[in-house]
Parts: sequence; structure tokens; C-alpha cells
Amino acid sequence: MGKLTGFMDYQRQGNPAADPLERIKNFNEFHPMLSREERERQGARCMDCGVPFCQSGVQLGGMYTGCPLHNLIPEWNDMIYRGNWEHALSRLRKTSNFPEFTGRVCPALCEAGCTCGFHDSPVTVKENELALIEYGYANGLITPQIPKVRSGKRVAVVGSGPSGLAVADQLNHRGHWVTVFERFDRIGGLLMYGIPNMKLEKQIVQRRVDLMTAEGVTFVTNCNIGVDKSAQELLDEFDAVVLCCGASNPRDLNNPGREANGIHFAVDFLRANTKSLLDSNLTDGNYISAKDKDVIVVGGGDTGNDCIGTCMRHGCKSITALEMMPKAPDHRLPSNPWPQWPRVCKTDYGHEEAIAVFGHDPRVYQTTVKEFHADENGNLCAVTIVHLESKKDEKTGRMMMVPVEGSEETLPCQLLLIAAGFLGSQKYVTDAFGVELNQRTNVKTEEGCYKTSVDKVFVAGDMHRGQSLVVWGVAEGRGCAREVDEYLMGYSFL
Repeated sequence: MGKLTGFMDYQRQGNPAADPLERIKNFNEFHPMLSREERERQGARCMDCGVPFCQSGVQLGGMYTGCPLHNLIPEWNDMIYRGNWEHALSRLRKTSNFPEFTGRVCPALCEAGCTCGFHDSPVTVKENELALIEYGYANGLITPQIPKVRSGKRVAVVGSGPSGLAVADQLNHRGHWVTVFERFDRIGGLLMYGIPNMKLEKQIVQRRVDLMTAEGVTFVTNCNIGVDKSAQELLDEFDAVVLCCGASNPRDLNNPGREANGIHFAVDFLRANTKSLLDSNLTDGNYISAKDKDVIVVGGGDTGNDCIGTCMRHGCKSITALEMMPKAPDHRLPSNPWPQWPRVCKTDYGHEEAIAVFGHDPRVYQTTVKEFHADENGNLCAVTIVHLESKKDEKTGRMMMVPVEGSEETLPCQLLLIAAGFLGSQKYVTDAFGVELNQRTNVKTEEGCYKTSVDKVFVAGDMHRGQSLVVWGVAEGRGCAREVDEYLMGYSFL
């Protein structure tokens, strides 16, 4: 696969990034693509490694490595190197519904498993994938594929995020009539309102939605199932219902002073910003502004980083990111060997921008909120934080992060964003359908299956597996679609 000596002949070269001080002036994507010639050299680095962990999608050391979609990565890398981009694209599309999404926002589990990464830098798999799908769109290779035969079966999909779109795409191509219900005003779920524009511009999402519409999928917006339309109506009107509502119940902070104005969940902050940006380019004022404010972000994951990047574009006065856990090592430890996912400190785009503007990393490790302080008008004005240390719990024997006595600090803060993860699906949806939940408040199914405890009702995505990645949402959607197809037809070749 690729050039036999390509991994020795060529160094890894990723898409360039705009300077942090320039890119914070707008919400545009900031990674222009390499030339076709250079991309083919990057494809040449894919070695004939014999065991391509890049496409394995397996759990090692408690974390996944390799692509959950089992993309045929060595095949299309080889075709890129040989200049046969049309064939490469056809192999990519065989396993991946939305490479334009994963090629932008996936953390690249595939690259963690790349054999080149054992001694050197991994192949630019994620960017090769993105280059292929954008080549396809630019050259008229991505056209509506309308099913020639329809089954007559009708499927309702509740939620239009990655898993919902994948379910709809698969079942529509199988010949079923699919209707997707979305509670917000635009289709895309997490893709539209959870991921900011600088990572995924929304015309990219709409382009795919338009393609799916042309292929026969029906999209209904501003329809909140369980509120605007009952679960029973869906069960009466459709042959199967698939719940893809996400893990949209955010984890809260119940510290003293929580009622102060200026404390928001990250998901609400990001959604309002994107909606206002799309509606009016932020001129309508219908968003939570960080301009000239001291901002604290609680949570160190991708969502926290997206909040930092958004605040930098608003023009915040300062920004601090609180992370409960210790800083990860800068280089992988012997206890974390390849091809495990590398547990190392990642400085993402938002952190880079904060460093460029303020001169220091915004992250403060082993720290959490102790108390919120409001002014005489009830507005947040300061936050007391406390440092943490790891200690063994005498009762359970587990290591716990506990406050260090006397380590409190009070920081000025007029806007605090909670990006501390999610606790599962929202109760009103699961109650409406009467589906059984597991201990993590995800919808319960048998292991490896997608059918719920209620007849005709299936589940996929974060609502099923818990908060996860876009690529896992797509993989769940594909697996669920096959099970729904078997339920409707008695067999499936999906």
C-alpha cells in the first residue's frame, strides 16, 4: 500500500493553520488544504504494514484505537498515491457516510493506530479523507443516489445529529421512506449547533442535508417529539422509530451561589452563538457574549476548548480553564505503548489562541469551583476555586480528587461556562416512549443491539452509548440501520 519507501522518503505534512491572532478575527475554518501533489506524497507514506491497526476500531488499555467505521484506509491511501482519486473516493464511501464531517472534527483514532506512528509521525489519514470527499464534491462525483425501488416501509428518526443522519442515510438508500424530526430550527444536531463554525462551517452540514433531501429523506424542523408531537403519534404513523436524541442532559455544578446570573452550560452558550452567527452574523445580540469579560470555563474536553475559541473571537478580557485532573504527560509513557490511544497533553486550537493573546496557557489543573459570588444585582462577579490532590478513599479503596485545605483562591469572573460533560438522555423523551434506561441513564438495549424495551423503537448514538465522538455516532447509526432493516424486512444486506 502506498509507496514501499514512502514513509522514509517523505515527512508528515499536515494542512497549514492560519496564525492564531488572525483567525480569531472571524469564525471561519482556518486549515487550507495542501496541493494535490503534496497530498499524494502524504498518501505515499502509508506503508504495507501487514496489520493495519488504523482500521481496527478496537479497545486497548481502556480506550479505543483505530477507526470505528473500519474505513479501508490502506486501500484509499494507495489510490491517492497513485493518483486514482475517483477509486479512492469510492472505497472511502463504502464504509463512511459523512467523511466531510469526520475529516474535520474527528480526533483521528485511525492515526493513533497507524504503524508509522510507532517510530515516526503517523500518516495524515484524517486529512487524506477530507481531501478525498472535497475532491468528490468539487468534481461532481457526489450526486443524489435515489433508490430505484421503495419498500413501502416508513421509519421515523428522532434527532438529526450524526447518528440520526447516518440511520436516515442508510435506510433511505435501502429503499425505506425516512422522516427525520429535529426540535431546533436547523438540521444537524451536534453538527449544526454543538460544534462551532471554525471547526465545521455550517454550509458543509447543509450541503449534505440538501443531498439527502434530493435522495428522498424528509426533514421536519421545530418539532420536539414528546412536546409538539406525541410518541404515540409516531408509533401509529411509522413502522419503526429510531431515537437519536443525544446525551443532552448537561452535568451541573451545585456549589453555593449557583443562582447568580452569568453561569451557563457550554451547550447553551455554543448553540446561541452559532444560531446568532447564522441568523445575523451576531448583529441581533441573541447570544451570550464574552466580550470584555473575565471568563472561566469548567471542563477540559473538546467542548471546553470550543468555548475558549469562541470567547477569544468575542474578545474576552481574560480566560481560565479549570481541569480537575492532573496534566497529562507531554510524551507517552512506557505504560501507554502504541497502538493504544496516546494519553498525552493536547494543546488544541482554543488553547493556542489564548496563549497567543494572553501569553500563557489558560488551563489550571487539579482545580475546581468551590463557590460563586454575585454583586448587588445578582450578577456573577467572582469565583472561589480550590486546588485538588489525589487521595485513596478509605472505604472504597479508589483514588479520589479531594480539596487541598487552605488552597482557595478567588478570581474575578463575569461569565462562567460549564463544560463538565453530560449525564445521558433527557428524561422527557425517554418518558414519552417509556423505554428502559440503564444505570448511566442511557437507553438500555441488549449488548451489541439497538432495539429498546418498547416494540418498534430503536436507539442509536450518544443516547445509547453515552457522550462520545461524531465517528461513533455514525458507526452507531449504521449498525442500528441494519437492525431496523432486519426488523422491517426479515433480512438485511446493509
